[in-house]
Amino acid sequence: MMKIAQDIWLETTLGQYLLQHEQQFYDAIVGDIFGFNAVQIGLPHINLLKNSRIPNIFQADILTGELLCESAYLPFAENCIDLLCLPHALEFSENPHQTLREAARVLVPEGHLLLTGFNPLSAWGAKNLLTKDDVYPWHGHYFTISRIKDWLALLGLEFVDAQFCCYEPPINDEKWLKRFAFMDKMGSKWWPMMGGLYFIVARKRVANMTLLKPNWKQNSLKSRLAVSSHKKTKPTQRTNKVKS
Repeated sequence: MMKIAQDIWLETTLGQYLLQHEQQFYDAIVGDIFGFNAVQIGLPHINLLKNSRIPNIFQADILTGELLCESAYLPFAENCIDLLCLPHALEFSENPHQTLREAARVLVPEGHLLLTGFNPLSAWGAKNLLTKDDVYPWHGHYFTISRIKDWLALLGLEFVDAQFCCYEPPINDEKWLKRFAFMDKMGSKWWPMMGGLYFIVARKRVANMTLLKPNWKQNSLKSRLAVSSHKKTKPTQRTNKVKS
């Protein structure tokens, strides 16, 4: 039911306003991240990895996508994903701590995690508190940037950067959104921490880890999504296996 509610809301004026800003954030960053495998978990309505130059890209969700999974239980072996995108995964996860633990587990050393979510310290957060009905997206549990930074640090994920957007009040009316467009222009200058949407970049740090030069031609996650054989791999190659 929540999936259907999400689909309906994202088709509204306010939902399209959000997706437009979200797409811009991901488009600006994913092209500068390299590796073998990139995965987007959730929000299949837009392709957040379309600007990525990583060769193996997968979209996953609970009901649709190339892979069917939940953000708290990822079907990947440890240290096999170079870029993981989790749009709005934490606020709608039944176990947000487990979602981040899974992200830390599957990321390679120096791999990147990109998170987007609703900011509780904003007009969007105020509507989240005031809305009593179980309506998407106002029924989610919104987390502050400071709390997420603490969780990342405990998991060995280094906080790299954060940005905010969507300073207009969450009014689902195109005419009123245009009237409040000046708030988007002024928000980053006068009240930068009060945008309705945050975008977090984090990186997995592993102490005393020596990174090997990757073999770009032979490493592929897609070729290992099936049950693997008993053939041995060379020591310098990183094998990506789906957890059984």
